[in-house]
Amino acid sequence: MKLVTTLAGLALGLTAVAAHAEITVGVTISATGPAASLGIPEKNTIALMPTSIGSEKIRYVVLDDGSDPSTAVKNARKLVSEEKADVIIGSSTVPTSLALIEVAAETHTPMLALAPLAPPADKRVWAFAPPQTNALMASAVIEHMVKTGIKTMGFIGYNDAFGEGFWREVEPLAQKAGIKIVASERYNRTDTSVTGQVLKLIAARPQAILIVGSGTPAALPQITLADRGYKGQIYQSHGAANRDFLRVGGKNVEGTLIPVGPMLVAEQLPDAHPSKKVALDYVKAYESVYGVDSRSTFGGHTWDAGLLFRHAAAEALKKAKPGTAEFRQALRDALENTRNLAATHGVFNMSAADHTGLDVRSRVMVEVENGNWKLVK
Repeated sequence: MKLVTTLAGLALGLTAVAAHAEITVGVTISATGPAASLGIPEKNTIALMPTSIGSEKIRYVVLDDGSDPSTAVKNARKLVSEEKADVIIGSSTVPTSLALIEVAAETHTPMLALAPLAPPADKRVWAFAPPQTNALMASAVIEHMVKTGIKTMGFIGYNDAFGEGFWREVEPLAQKAGIKIVASERYNRTDTSVTGQVLKLIAARPQAILIVGSGTPAALPQITLADRGYKGQIYQSHGAANRDFLRVGGKNVEGTLIPVGPMLVAEQLPDAHPSKKVALDYVKAYESVYGVDSRSTFGGHTWDAGLLFRHAAAEALKKAKPGTAEFRQALRDALENTRNLAATHGVFNMSAADHTGLDVRSRVMVEVENGNWKLVK
């Protein structure tokens, strides 16, 4: 009986080790709240991801942070402490993603943000941000303004880390290009009116106005500008590049110019573009499940985070077992050493100094035409 008990105990122990050896991906995204139009396609994309790397199983644990940074932190701590996550993917917005950096650094868990981040150097070690930087997208806007002869512009953006981060990039670029910013305004994601800010913008008479928001709230300033008769060129940031923005904005957003990741217009890309095949494969997989034209740039960022994770995990598995500190370290190191990885939004070349790893191949300019995206050539 003693032998049987010992063998049974050993078998249970081996089973527990085997179960624990699977790779656990902890995900916190904004499937509800103001950023839900970002979080829903991200959640949908997670459901499409492979569930193994070779013979190693991958388990995804997905939590909703409701677009709230404090909830995102609670989710991350739960994912690390209770679910033993080897990596964290999330969150959907800059504020919620920034909130996760402390958890990643404290617990030595690599994280892949789904929003553009510029973490401080002392916190950057464990944080990676696959989405295009604000600097890349802001430069695309200014380059187009210069090309089309715009000399004066107005700005209205979120009064948070995303809006201010974009402002810090676009303001010096505009100045260097000889474009005068004649008015600069802010608004909150949850605001229901921006009439006061819009009236100030129109009074300054800029040739163009740049709106920096994300998801459906990005449409509010533009609708208000249209209602007040503004006729100049409107630019949006990449945060507006989703179907819900088009739906809410309707005819008011026709003609808008937006810098976006190449995935959004995959079919329109030149055949030589390094992202075309990967992007088309993702679009086909996504739209076969969720419907024609259901793609979202934010879903693409999530797919790219998955590509980066699996690419790095294949290397980390050669050095350590999932569920260990050694595996998390090896995963972090492999992410930082990613080279020439083609993804839906560009080609990743990470380094110790660059945890985004994208270049100008990661953005194109599109125009809203007949309720859809048209590549500007």
